Amino acid sequence: MPAIVGVIQVINVGSSGVVHIGDVFKISPFSTSKTFAGAGSFNTGQSISLYNAYSTTNTNDSDGVDQPVALNL
Repeated sequence: MPAIVGVIQVINVGSSGVVHIGDVFKISPFSTSKTFAGAGSFNTGQSISLYNAYSTTNTNDSDGVDQPVALNL
């Protein structure tokens, strides 16, 4: 079913970002990345209290490919 979209304003789209408006058949990523961060790293808000007595981030990745993007055209 077609979408009825009002006025939009796109300020910025990253190098591997996707802007989708309306109907779509396939959206595929052309790049992937993996982010490692410690406890409480991605918390956002006005007043957050974190109590991390001891925190380690395991960056060991035993598999070779997490999300293959070789055939995404």
